[in-house]
Amino acid sequence: LQGPRYVSALPSGGFVVSEECGDVKVFMSSRKLLCSLSSKYGHQFGNPAGVCVDTDGSILVADEQNRTVHLFPEHGAPICLVSTGLRRPAGMACSSSGHLFVADTVENCVKVFK
Repeated sequence: LQGPRYVSALPSGGFVVSEECGDVKVFMSSRKLLCSLSSKYGHQFGNPAGVCVDTDGSILVADEQNRTVHLFPEHGAPICLVSTGLRRPAGMACSSSGHLFVADTVENCVKVFK
């Protein structure tokens, strides 16, 4: 890993880690690298920060530099879930009821999205 920042568990027993170098890596339960999201999806991160996993197993990533949150499904293309209203997204969490909680460090608050 190059500057690990945030980590989240996967339903499969693996985990996902954001790196300061601008990538997000996915590991299997055996701690072996499964993939990097930038390589798998052809996605370029500015500065990935918070990561979380929704109830479907899709990975969500907050990008501090681009001020966005993207969803990376198991199959298919990434989806931009939040493109406005964030100044510096950091930590994130997903609820089982479909809410996304994003800590915005510039505005000193947690924003909730449905």
